[in-house]
Amino acid sequence: MAEAPESDPVPSSSENPLAAAPDPKEDEGPQPEKRRKLDKETSEKLEHRLGGILCCAVCLDLPPAAVYQCSNGHLMCAPCFTHLLADARLRDEAATCPNCRVEISKTSASRNLAVEKTVSELPSECKYCAKVFPRHSLQHHEEKNCEDREYKFSQVVVSGRRRGWPGWGAVLVALGLQWLASAARGAPPRSAPAPAPVRLTGCRYGGIGCLWRGPAHEAAAHEAACAHPAKSAAEVVDHLAERERQHQHNVAVYTQVLDLLSYEKITINDLQLKPYRTEEFVHKLYYETSRFSAFGHQWVVKAFVNRHQRDPTQSTQREITYQLILKSKTLSPLPVQWVGLRGPYGEAAVRARVAAHSFADDDAEAPAQPLPLADHNDTNRLLGNKAIHFRLIMFLTSK
Repeated sequence: MAEAPESDPVPSSSENPLAAAPDPKEDEGPQPEKRRKLDKETSEKLEHRLGGILCCAVCLDLPPAAVYQCSNGHLMCAPCFTHLLADARLRDEAATCPNCRVEISKTSASRNLAVEKTVSELPSECKYCAKVFPRHSLQHHEEKNCEDREYKFSQVVVSGRRRGWPGWGAVLVALGLQWLASAARGAPPRSAPAPAPVRLTGCRYGGIGCLWRGPAHEAAAHEAACAHPAKSAAEVVDHLAERERQHQHNVAVYTQVLDLLSYEKITINDLQLKPYRTEEFVHKLYYETSRFSAFGHQWVVKAFVNRHQRDPTQSTQREITYQLILKSKTLSPLPVQWVGLRGPYGEAAVRARVAAHSFADDDAEAPAQPLPLADHNDTNRLLGNKAIHFRLIMFLTSK
């Protein structure tokens, strides 16, 4: 039999032009739409992971501002950090990290600037327009730039005159009223292809007692059915009287302080309230200053937490009350008025509030009154300090 002819050798991939030709689709990589989708998913996953890593160890939320860390690197936001210090002060214990139980204080804990900057760059949604902005610019956008932020109808002013466009303002007003009417009926405006973002506003009759607050597109319907314009004068005057009383109270404080500055005998003392413990079975915390001189007499200031509550650590709302005490003898009553303010080294703003008392040998302690802090959250900050710094201005009102 004849031998079969030898077959030609099969060329290798380097020699075969068809096998060596690359697939153009493989070289191009993912499509642009797919690439953007993958990048977005990767970014969202990274943001989610960073949010879980950089959250506060106490409240498990992203820190709004300052970030503190213990010696082992566990993170705490500023409000939780001051709350831990205040709780430790009330319990007469050393504050510890909630994760590793290492001791923390204002001197041992440190700010983590890298985490603060990272958190400030994380995206967050605007509560009005739902657009995404970095956290460090979100507040400025919501307060200044957001066109969908809440407003009141009584504050909207439309100009009706413009050069070359007579009556243009009236046209805008008419279109706006038409849009409001259609929105109140539940029908979207003809020119709007998509529903408008929800905007919050108040009732235009809020000045006479209406507390309604809701979406802007429902304001017209509410104001049409609002019962406050139909109220009698006796019902409206009560609310107006309350508003006037609050306004007069705010103005009276500053007027009273200006009048007191005309008195001859005025003393200014920068004081420190230092923490102490009672000698009772339950060692309650109180604060007291050293003795200081004013008008030829000796005085001290005492302060208490939550008016000597049994266990202030069980309360989330804390209050500091203080009283002025005369320590020396007096032959005649001393009518004194005073104002407590933030001192040169104080960390919390104090509202001006004038107090008065006539001190005598049998009535040497003024009634306790709350320290009027501008922000009640500053109470924990003051309790976490070694001392409370404030300035006391005293006026001797006897003639």
